[in-house]
Amino acid sequence: MPIAATGELITEAAARRGAVAAFNVITLEHAEAIVEGAEAARAPVILQISENAVKYHGGRLRPLARAAHETARAAAVSVALHLDHVHSPELLHQAAECGFSSAMFDAARLPYAENLAATRAAAVWAHGEGLRLEAELGQVGGKNGEPPLDAHAPGARTDPDEAVAFVTATGVDALAVAVGTSHAMTSRDARIDHDLLARLRDAVPVPLVLHGSSGASDEELARAVAGGIAKVNIGTALNIAMTGAIRERLARDERGVDPRPYLTQGRDAMARTVTRLMGVLSSAAVKPV
Repeated sequence: MPIAATGELITEAAARRGAVAAFNVITLEHAEAIVEGAEAARAPVILQISENAVKYHGGRLRPLARAAHETARAAAVSVALHLDHVHSPELLHQAAECGFSSAMFDAARLPYAENLAATRAAAVWAHGEGLRLEAELGQVGGKNGEPPLDAHAPGARTDPDEAVAFVTATGVDALAVAVGTSHAMTSRDARIDHDLLARLRDAVPVPLVLHGSSGASDEELARAVAGGIAKVNIGTALNIAMTGAIRERLARDERGVDPRPYLTQGRDAMARTVTRLMGVLSSAAVKPV
């Protein structure tokens, strides 16, 4: 199947008041599991590769991107490729040639004025290459080894008025907002500020993205989608599933040395997690706000 465009999947999801799931790819097993899970759910999906994953692979984007691209092409559902949480303009500028239709440029660590200027430059470049650009405004927390922020910590929220001004000034196509989730959470007790999300939905003229979604319960995720989130980023949930399955397999086979049995079990666990979470997002599309 031809590779889908991220923008098309988000537009289709928003039209049905739903959200498209975007899962992080670290290894080939991740990509295979995500597509397998999406096929079981019979729903489109986004494979996204972060700058951190690229660093894990020695700073080389193309090999992992090519693996994701070929896995997507063989899928029975629509699959798009997204380059996620890019800090480096040099890495961003590899996105088009490596088959991505969108990227998320992350300058949220910078002071607001610097974030705006850097993101605007990234958006101009991306649009010139036919790519959509996502950005982040508001401190989500939990990145670069920092502990996740408390859901109600000062500064951990996106201001609607600032968000409108930021989107207008930068020209970005989607905005990741801080509404109570945090990156790298291994528990699912994040509390989303749904009142703030409603204000952001009504004010911001581009689709909204939820980062740190692994830390939210099924109920919170469904409510966030019904409340206006159009793209849901999920990463840690897959790593929890994979690691748990591998630990269980190795505990039963302490003398085994072939990685295929435990990687298969890890991949299968991730695929089941993908299918289940996509079911949560799909069911949210038919629920009233």
